[in-house]
Amino acid sequence: MVFSDLVKRAMIALRKHPPPMADVHEPLVRRKRKKVLVDYLVQFRWILVIFVVLPISSLIYFNIFLGDMWSAMKSEKKRQKQHDENVQKVVKRLKQRNPKKDGLVCTARKPWIAVGMRNVDYKRARHFEIDLSSFRNILEIDKERMVAKVEPLVNMGQISRATCPMNLALAVIAELDDLTVGGLINGYGIEGSSHLYGLFSDTVVAMEVVLADGRVVRATKDNEYSDLFYGIPWSQGTLGFLVSAEIKLIPIKEYMKLTYIPVKGSLKEIAQAYADSFAPRDGDPAKVPDFVEGMVYTESEGVMMTGVYASKEEAKKKGNKINCVGWWFKPWFYQHAQTALKRGEFVEYIPTREYYHRHTRCLYWEGKLILPFGDQFWFRFLLGWLMPPKVSLLKATQGEAIRNYYHDNHVIQDMLVPLYKVGDALEFVHREMEVYPLWLCPHRLYKLPVKTMVYPEPGFEHQHRQGDTSYAQMFTDVGVYYTPAAVLRGEEFNGAEAVHRLEQWLIENHSYQPQYAVSELNEKDFWRMFDASHYEHCRRKYGAVGTFMSVYYKSKKGRKTEKEVQEAEAAILEPAYADEA
Repeated sequence: MVFSDLVKRAMIALRKHPPPMADVHEPLVRRKRKKVLVDYLVQFRWILVIFVVLPISSLIYFNIFLGDMWSAMKSEKKRQKQHDENVQKVVKRLKQRNPKKDGLVCTARKPWIAVGMRNVDYKRARHFEIDLSSFRNILEIDKERMVAKVEPLVNMGQISRATCPMNLALAVIAELDDLTVGGLINGYGIEGSSHLYGLFSDTVVAMEVVLADGRVVRATKDNEYSDLFYGIPWSQGTLGFLVSAEIKLIPIKEYMKLTYIPVKGSLKEIAQAYADSFAPRDGDPAKVPDFVEGMVYTESEGVMMTGVYASKEEAKKKGNKINCVGWWFKPWFYQHAQTALKRGEFVEYIPTREYYHRHTRCLYWEGKLILPFGDQFWFRFLLGWLMPPKVSLLKATQGEAIRNYYHDNHVIQDMLVPLYKVGDALEFVHREMEVYPLWLCPHRLYKLPVKTMVYPEPGFEHQHRQGDTSYAQMFTDVGVYYTPAAVLRGEEFNGAEAVHRLEQWLIENHSYQPQYAVSELNEKDFWRMFDASHYEHCRRKYGAVGTFMSVYYKSKKGRKTEKEVQEAEAAILEPAYADEA
């Protein structure tokens, strides 16, 4: 009886004074983990990077530069002739494939060469290779049509080097030099101008594609291959081989006038300040900048940057500050931007091409993990000219153990979320991963004539939300690139589980995960995130089924078994359409 009285009194006390609930926005509490050998291999990997990766990277960059210069010295007519000959080699090779014994078709590029962090496990199974390594020439810069015709392996550094002296640039030019046109079209590409022009693929005017049967077609948004034109983006090269693209050019000026705006407050307040920086609530187009990005440094601090093109004359006026961020000894850009938190708002002028590639030297902030002292002045001054290490070399020298370590204890993901949900996304990342800095970059997601793999929320045009128009919904790339704080504190962290929860959050919030990243999606969830209808239509119409891998097959994590290869060849995989959740 006494015991029951004690229990009753305890229950009454709990009702009157309940224990405080955990803050749903606080990071998860995790147990400490013991260090193993691979922890030390990662910790001291900088030795290999300095003495092997950086020197070889610089030689590769120099060799590529010489190749680009040699290509530029050739006439447009000669480059086009070589292109046509190389296209015929692809056609000939494709027709040599024996469907009964050869594997599915893919490029001959080595698995570690891709810039993305996804394991290219499909190349470890039986497959039939096509060599596209010679497709790296700028074929034409057409100033009248304002179009650049380029081959798929032309990278962003190469194209900006050719166009910027003409005061021209691609409408969307991704920040890292090594990102290629083919990867940005077949996959995903974004930049600080995407709030005006959309994703990289939205700026494409025409695509030249080699189909499964060897036909070479030119697809535009209004010709007989318009369905293929809309199907190629996000397809990861599984509808045919892209062998050239015509891409929109815009006029530019010599400098970018960049304003750094510090923001302090909650993550929701930071998200709102970010939206206000480029999408004025009064809808005044004069207040929309040419470029915008945000960086969130902690759960209470961020810096928003807005840029407008400026002439050389304006930049050199008395009192204006010019900052050539491209010099090897300059502070890394994300750290330079962070100074606004102490300095307050400030303005400076950056040479336009240097601004385009501002994150190349330090690979956003991944450089800090690769070389912990790489941001120090002595290193930047003495060896900064060797930066960045080539991502493909980093992958080639990491080995299986380190690769798996990064998958478990590191995050490289992009979350493409509607603008009005950015605050929720930031809180989710803080709670589940606690990764900082975070990158914010807005982009339009257009309402197209067909429902492609990624599409706006149904009925968005009737909601009149901030940043939206009648023809496009404003999304944001929340870039999550770094080691979670739990790992840095020596705590346990399950990368696979964290990514799985992230993917489920994206599905539930009509958001997307670019396929360059490591994915934990099963096939049903993959097609809950992406729409399969138009993609499957193109697969069947253009003969890709049983010849090219499906996009899920390429994106799926883990090595492919021979049975999976045979099933894909026979096109007997489960239908891509998933039941509505």
